[in-house]
Amino acid sequence: MLSKSDYFALRQHGEDTYPHECCGVLLGQFNGDGSKTVSRIARCGNTRADSPHNRYHIDPKELIRIQREGRERGEDIVGFYHSHPDHPAQWSPTDLAEAHWFGCSYVITSVEKGNAALTNSFDLTGTDEANKKFTAEEIEVV
Repeated sequence: MLSKSDYFALRQHGEDTYPHECCGVLLGQFNGDGSKTVSRIARCGNTRADSPHNRYHIDPKELIRIQREGRERGEDIVGFYHSHPDHPAQWSPTDLAEAHWFGCSYVITSVEKGNAALTNSFDLTGTDEANKKFTAEEIEVV
């Protein structure tokens, strides 16, 4: 579950950084039924210098700071988001290879010619690197 304002903010982030990928963190709670409630998003800088138009990287120090500040507010990292400039809102083999937060959502927005188009979400399931996979999940915007 994601508020309308956070949903539009993460899509706007993709437009703001076009033609480069944007990235950020979803903070909130894991619910007993397996769903997640996002209470805030945290924009991050894409530190990927070699190919920021089709890859992203969040500085580990920034991620640790966001996680610490979230915990102080009673929030967990429940997912991540990034954009795909002029590419579909589908995960790539690189997205899967670089995803390591099991149980978290990975939200991808396709930004076509500078305009946010489709936004999809995928849950990272599995128990280790050998059997991890992305499963499509619905984005509930409230």
